[in-house]
Amino acid sequence: MLQLNKMEEFRNNAYEHARIYKERTKRWHDKHIMSRDFKKGQKALLFNSCLRLFLGKLRSKLSGPFEVTQVLTHGAIEIYSMTKGTFKVNG
Repeated sequence: MLQLNKMEEFRNNAYEHARIYKERTKRWHDKHIMSRDFKKGQKALLFNSCLRLFLGKLRSKLSGPFEVTQVLTHGAIEIYSMTKGTFKVNG
């Protein structure tokens, strides 16, 4: 019975330490998030997040510049390029 109590106590300590670790990690992550506020007429670069293996490893993943034409709700923006036209992206 004593061994069962020790195992239960050990398991509870592990859960508590995991919870504390998750809270610290979340706090650190949230502290390092940079807010990006776009305004109409501002120039922006577009990050290409498509995964391509071994194709142009040294090629830049940024394309642009694009001009912000409209700021939509929840961080989405509408951008314009002379070659590609107007389209919406997640800010």
